[in-house]
Amino acid sequence: MTPKEVLQMIKEKGVVMVDLKFIDLLGTWQHFTAPISEFKDESPFEEGLGFDGSSIRGWQSIDASDMLVIPDPATAVLDPFCKDPTLTMICDISDPITRADYTRDPRNIAKKAEKYLKSTGIADTAFFGPEPEFFIFDGIRYETSQHQSYHFIESNEGNWNTGREFNVSDAGRNLGYKPRNKEGYFPVPPNDTLQDLRTEMVLEMERVGIRVEKQHHEVATAGQAEIDMRFQPLVKMADWLTWYKYICKNVAVRHGKTVTFMPKPIFGDNGTGMHTHQSLWKGETPLFAGNGYAGMSELAMHYIAGILHHAPSIAAFTNPTTNSYRRLVPGFEAPINLAYSSRNRSASVRIPMYSPSPKAKRIEVRFPDPTANPYLAFTAMLMAGLDGIQRRLDPGQPLDKDIYALTPAELAEVPSMPASLDEALNNLKKDHEYLLKGDVFTEDLIETWIDYKMTKEVSAMRLRPHPYEFALYFDA
Repeated sequence: MTPKEVLQMIKEKGVVMVDLKFIDLLGTWQHFTAPISEFKDESPFEEGLGFDGSSIRGWQSIDASDMLVIPDPATAVLDPFCKDPTLTMICDISDPITRADYTRDPRNIAKKAEKYLKSTGIADTAFFGPEPEFFIFDGIRYETSQHQSYHFIESNEGNWNTGREFNVSDAGRNLGYKPRNKEGYFPVPPNDTLQDLRTEMVLEMERVGIRVEKQHHEVATAGQAEIDMRFQPLVKMADWLTWYKYICKNVAVRHGKTVTFMPKPIFGDNGTGMHTHQSLWKGETPLFAGNGYAGMSELAMHYIAGILHHAPSIAAFTNPTTNSYRRLVPGFEAPINLAYSSRNRSASVRIPMYSPSPKAKRIEVRFPDPTANPYLAFTAMLMAGLDGIQRRLDPGQPLDKDIYALTPAELAEVPSMPASLDEALNNLKKDHEYLLKGDVFTEDLIETWIDYKMTKEVSAMRLRPHPYEFALYFDA
């Protein structure tokens, strides 16, 4: 929509408030809300509205804190969770003095990536189709202090609750039907207790314009879920994914439950990933279709090579938490070995073979997880793939057998993902020139990201004893 159309929508829908959402550096939506008296004309779309950027994680210091949100009228929808009619828009961030786009605004970085893609002449559009997984719990308790640290997950669906005592007054009484570890993929009710809740999430997504392909229970016990969206261009899909997380969390709260996108909240069962499908198009022509391996083009092979080559530094954005690396471990469900294959889900880059249509030709990058800031993660993968095309990198031979069944000697020939967040950040420090092309990422953004993650997360985790260390070492 145009600003004029947004103002008309405000009148037609009886809107009383306008909510302005923007994303911080780490990938969490922030917002403030203005009455419609602030939207009498189109000036907010041109002049923006001011706020204090020094309070936003990873942004300006207090001595240069004034910033502007610029609403994007194309994103205007009614917020489904507000009591009073509230129109919401996703915003871009600008400097109030220079009026320049803010270089630490993740959405601005993603928009620059789309412009850079077109400027290369390689393609017009990069499509992304993430598959975010998440857990729906009945409750969560956690605390970390000087003398204690614990977490406790409450899940009526968790298989650890099969022995819970029956209490007729208990609304969540024990009726059995709990998915066993690694047996939660596609069970019907009553084992799948969350069918209606996921459907409600889908319907709310459709209300804000998101096209959903399917929803289902995922592999793990304790309410692991997945809702798949139809692929979209980079920025639009990042917008959708941010809405996706907002909707999942708020629908769960409606029903007295809670959602987490943590990659590994449960020990001994599958973690949560975000397999990300990608393809490049020029006009109406799919550029990944060809006559090569698995029906792929030479350009697609170079794109894959770029992803594999830069994966150790991409990981700083696609797997950006210390918890991410509790999922990325050898021998489990997350592919850590940097290889590609058709159909084989143990490869970190898979070529789906569902359809022979050239329009369906794409790659699936399997190592990302949904704690990623989608604007930064999608952009990092695109820039790595483009670098592979520009440098004509070779992905090597496909690995068309179970990577987890390889001998140690065979595995030694296959590079792997970083084993920790600090390793990924160190890789990013050494390998980020490909991200700077077209001024998409800036040195300042990369330095800020590394410094924030190392200080606030890696170092903070190192300082604290882990509860399992007491089991290992207390009686040493």
